[in-house]
Amino acid sequence: MNADEPIIINSLLMACSFLTIYLHTCEYSLVLVFIFINSKPLKQQSFIAPCQQIIWFDEDLKQKNWLGIMSKMSKRNLIASAVVGALALGSSAVVSADPLNELHKEEAKIHAAAAQSQKKINNLYEQSQELFIEYRGVVDETENLKVYNDYVSTLVADQQRSLDSLQTQIDGIDGVKRGVVPLMFRMIDSLEKFINLDVPINLNERKERVERLRDIMANSNVTTSEQFRQVIEAYQIENSYGGKIQAYQGKLDYQGTEITVDFFNLGRTAHLALSLDQKNAWVWDNDARAWEELGAEYINPVVIAVRMANALLPPDLLKLPIKAAE
Repeated sequence: MNADEPIIINSLLMACSFLTIYLHTCEYSLVLVFIFINSKPLKQQSFIAPCQQIIWFDEDLKQKNWLGIMSKMSKRNLIASAVVGALALGSSAVVSADPLNELHKEEAKIHAAAAQSQKKINNLYEQSQELFIEYRGVVDETENLKVYNDYVSTLVADQQRSLDSLQTQIDGIDGVKRGVVPLMFRMIDSLEKFINLDVPINLNERKERVERLRDIMANSNVTTSEQFRQVIEAYQIENSYGGKIQAYQGKLDYQGTEITVDFFNLGRTAHLALSLDQKNAWVWDNDARAWEELGAEYINPVVIAVRMANALLPPDLLKLPIKAAE
């Protein structure tokens, strides 16, 4: 054995060990077939062990150890084997770059997927905010509708009470009729008595109105409500006489003589009569139920009063014979 062969053998063994460890770490399987050129051809077989180491078997050298085989190798073959191992290490380094690129690609895919997921999350968040705002609007509208429904329920309950009251009145209309009809007859009788005792303002017209009321009460075609309306209207007309200032022509019965005169009444306070020739004037004494002739000093004021009532003169202060209240 040459002196340099142990060093070469140790270097080769170290290189093969590093190669085996590197390949085992990267989980790659690499089969190296060393062909040793000797003067005597050898039949070789290769086998890959689970630890990724490469073992050569020679049928002629089965009983020989590894060191004995290496001692018979020439320096040239050992150098060639070292070079092949170095090339294998270089090629494995190149091959190892592919997993790094794959890792970078996978990482890029992960980042892209994360960005897409974040975008989906943002969209879902915006949708949830819109739904929340819509939900709050629906809740507010529901509260408003609840308050409004309570208000409407109150109105409906009040209307129902009104309907119940009207129905009760309708059910008792027959009893009301039985009480209203006698009341209207009593009102007509009272009105007739009042006219006979009152100042004789439009006396004939007022008496005719009473007779018309009695005819309406005897008419079967007139409803009870219309009869009652006519009676109330007659009372309103009688009430209006107390605040009117009016003048009209009529017949005056004085000492058995009928005289055409202009009547003037200041409400029910004063009831006067003026002859058409404006030479005589009379005043009604309701206590005596008779006409009294006035003196000459009252003729001119009565003339002015009649003209004022007929809108021929503007209203003004007048001196009229008015009986003081007792």
